[in-house]
Amino acid sequence: MESAEAGRRILAPIGAQAHRWRTFGPERTLVVAARTVTSLVRALDVVPDVVADDPRVAVVFAYDPSSAFEDGVLDLLRRLRCRTMPWAQLHEVEVDLLLSASENVDPPGDFPVLVLPHGVGFQKWVPDSENPGTRLSGLARDSLLAARRAWLTVSHPQQARQAEEASPSTAGRTVLVGDPCFDRLTASSRWRERYRERLGVLPDQRLVLLSSTWGPGALIARHPRLPAELLARLPLDGFRVALVLHPNVWSVHGAWQIEVMLRSAIAAGLHVVDPTDGWQQAVIASDLLIGDHGSVTLYGAAVGRPVLLGAFGPEAVPGTAGETLRRVATGFDVGAPARPQVEAAIAGHRPDRYAEVADQAFAVPGEAMTRLRRLVYELLRLAPAETPVRGVQAFPLPPAATARPTAMFVETTVDGSGDRLGVDVRRYPLPVAEEGSESEQVFWHLACDVGEPDTRLVESATVLLSERRADGLSAGVRLVRGMLADFPGARLAALPFEGGCLVGLRDGRVLEVTAAGAEGGPAAAGAGRAPGPAVAAALVYACLRAGEPLGHRIVALRHGETVQQVGLRPLPQEAAQSPGADSPGADSPAPDSPNRARSSAARGFPPAS
Repeated sequence: MESAEAGRRILAPIGAQAHRWRTFGPERTLVVAARTVTSLVRALDVVPDVVADDPRVAVVFAYDPSSAFEDGVLDLLRRLRCRTMPWAQLHEVEVDLLLSASENVDPPGDFPVLVLPHGVGFQKWVPDSENPGTRLSGLARDSLLAARRAWLTVSHPQQARQAEEASPSTAGRTVLVGDPCFDRLTASSRWRERYRERLGVLPDQRLVLLSSTWGPGALIARHPRLPAELLARLPLDGFRVALVLHPNVWSVHGAWQIEVMLRSAIAAGLHVVDPTDGWQQAVIASDLLIGDHGSVTLYGAAVGRPVLLGAFGPEAVPGTAGETLRRVATGFDVGAPARPQVEAAIAGHRPDRYAEVADQAFAVPGEAMTRLRRLVYELLRLAPAETPVRGVQAFPLPPAATARPTAMFVETTVDGSGDRLGVDVRRYPLPVAEEGSESEQVFWHLACDVGEPDTRLVESATVLLSERRADGLSAGVRLVRGMLADFPGARLAALPFEGGCLVGLRDGRVLEVTAAGAEGGPAAAGAGRAPGPAVAAALVYACLRAGEPLGHRIVALRHGETVQQVGLRPLPQEAAQSPGADSPGADSPAPDSPNRARSSAARGFPPAS
């Protein structure tokens, strides 16, 4: 069906008889090449601003199925409801300008072809689709250059010199425009907190963004287990991990295959960024970028993000901004502990560290759209439309991140006692994490959301969690008791409640856990926010394991970067005994339910854990 759609000719808005069907009477026709998802997305980023408010220009997309990376192109065009014709129809219509962010086009006719970069300059050697060798990425075909039909936009004068050295036919055919994507990234910095909120990054979390280009030298090719390994080593309380894969990876291997390969990491909370929407926002939102020789890594460095290089393929071109980045950036050692490297890179970063990279890649900052618009209208032989003056636009809010782990190993460390009791909580998501060893002050337990699909995990959990917010105290107590009744192997159950959490114990006690204030200092950014059910239950569990009383008290709690005073308040016995709910009791499992020893054995936990 898709192949039939790809080959279906269109009768309007262009063509010999198009005037019979169309509403608008355009003076010029701009055709946008749709060959790969990468190049199409780059074109879609600029074309709306270039021809905004101008009914004189008809924009039609021409689908070229000849690329190895064509999968996903028609899906994107269909989703955006773009008017699309097959590439084979080009010779039948009158085209005034073809715009392409893929250099691998050679359309029939004598109209001009404007080639935009789909990355940063000429940074890589890539396989040549016309022969077994390689070619310089971004350089237009010799046939187009020889016919003097092609114009190449560059973001820096050095790129024009580089192109001419690689192909003398480019002499006089390059135009310094700048980089619209870099300009928008810079303008988007003011929306950083909005992007972080959309991506589910809490105020006391740091976002580690993995960025991988395509090919055997790419980060994801060299280290396919890296997303899972980072999630296993970076505690949930202080970190969130996201992954940007080059669209070519998705096109060649398919979304189904990628999601299967990343199944455990996704279950552990990995946010996989949509290849058509969101990588720019993720770059701005990030606290650290672990990448390779791809353009996303270079953009991240250029806008001042800390960068660690986990791979750098041999296809990188010497003498480019990418090669400079390789020289000045620190490498990421996948065989060494991840957390010290991540924290050192963030703490020791200077915003101007990669100024040399940015200066080498991007000239005329802030001018790209103005220059590109002027160039397009010159090639269309039209005066630019009179439209309201708009500044550089920030990227819109990305799709919301929904990945959330529902099972985790929780490490609690107890320090002091009595009025000086402190508890440090670190959570590591399953299925990628492993349980650590215990000591007199360090305890581990398994916590599961009641929505965890792995029944063996839930039945083995020491702590049960729910995000369902109770409507009133009695309802909250009933919910907690119901959770414990459903899973007799659990020792604690917790859920959010007005201003804090309710934590129920197997022996019938119920505690309210609330934020009592901050210790002060920069680590207290999230100290006024009550801990969630997982952290609240971990605090209670640590007190139980340490033999600390669960009376009315204040405890110093640290989770992630947040240090806060947390109040524990046992509910009065009459409040804890909610109407219509019997206490589960310490030794009264429900009939036909797994007992504690059985459910613990399912994951190898001792019954008393």
